Amino acid sequence: MKHLKTIVASLALLVSTACNGSKSGAETEAKTMEKTGKTLVVFFSHAGENYSVGNIPVGNTKIVADYISELTGADQFEIVADKDYDMPYMQLIEVAKQETRDGELPAYQGEVKNIDDYDTVIIGGPIWWGTYPQVMFTFFRDYDLNGKTVIPFSTHEGSGLGSVVDDVREAFPEAAVKGQFSIYGHEVRSGKSKVEKWLKGLGLVK
Repeated sequence: MKHLKTIVASLALLVSTACNGSKSGAETEAKTMEKTGKTLVVFFSHAGENYSVGNIPVGNTKIVADYISELTGADQFEIVADKDYDMPYMQLIEVAKQETRDGELPAYQGEVKNIDDYDTVIIGGPIWWGTYPQVMFTFFRDYDLNGKTVIPFSTHEGSGLGSVVDDVREAFPEAAVKGQFSIYGHEVRSGKSKVEKWLKGLGLVK
């Protein structure tokens, strides 16, 4: 009888070890997938006349996007609108206001051919009339980011993040929308350290 109990106990131990080993292996695989997941920066940047900083060749948001890619190794997709926004700032504001009111979805150039390769998508743009430029909502219509980690950021001169966090959550209700960040446009050129601190807080930079 003692011998039988010993055999049963040994079998139970083997089953338990096998189950725990399987669980440990699954957890290790999940962690490995998380660590090797790719990051994409999607952004719209307005070159030309910008409030407070004058005419700039690439736009404030492009500078931040370049910081992100430099610090994290993230790929980039720049949303370049077919529509021409090269105009005086006050005129641009009126155009942005009308686009937002009309729910216009301006066309843009290019495409992301491998969106499924990215686990994390960092989305950035200026604040035009309380939210991202409408052309970014065209991108939101075209790509499904549900199931991904989506991190919004903005450049602004007093609007902060506006409603972009809520707007991104509405566009992608099944995405993990978190880690948002905003920076003043006039601080961008000397603000790499702020961007780095933000990314370190997210665990994207060591």
